Amino acid sequence: MDMTRLFKSSKLVIASHNAGKVREIGALLAPFGVETISVADLDLPEPVEDGLSFIANAEIKALAAAKASGLPSLADDSGLEVAALGGEPGIYSARWAGPTKDFALAMAAVDKKLGNTTNRAANFTCALTLAWPDGHMESFEGKVYGDVVWPLRGKNGFGYDPFFVASGHALTFGEMAATDKHAISHRAKAFRQLIDACFKSG
Repeated sequence: MDMTRLFKSSKLVIASHNAGKVREIGALLAPFGVETISVADLDLPEPVEDGLSFIANAEIKALAAAKASGLPSLADDSGLEVAALGGEPGIYSARWAGPTKDFALAMAAVDKKLGNTTNRAANFTCALTLAWPDGHMESFEGKVYGDVVWPLRGKNGFGYDPFFVASGHALTFGEMAATDKHAISHRAKAFRQLIDACFKSG
């Protein structure tokens, strides 16, 4: 098995057209002095995400951006998995928001599908893939467990954040300050693995 490859570049392409994700990833990488550029800044197209897992889709996005830009690229594929819905919306979380990326619509659709069930257990999953132009990739996955709530609460964050309360907490991700969310989120958990593996030597 290959050794984990360390990230040694000063620039990193963030393979996402989601401004909220790009901002959150940039904040998490800021302590490492990495200059982040989004695929939107480079006017790169979105690849077809036809993977059957979060990691597969993250790898598709990261590799496409790395090859197109000639720079290392980091992709995130994340979503909400609701236990009573068999893990839906899962890898299709963004698609539930429709072509206009209306997550209020998506959250209402999930809540409607849950109906009167008392099982509101859910988790966020985040897969991160760091890819290099030569095709090498490193992938990591993090999860945070909790429950979905209705009505929606909070204007912070993005996506399904106003819909989700992590176990042991009272506020939704949409109500939390960004620093508090970063301390416990699925993305932060995946990031810690990425940082330990690829940004710290020895």
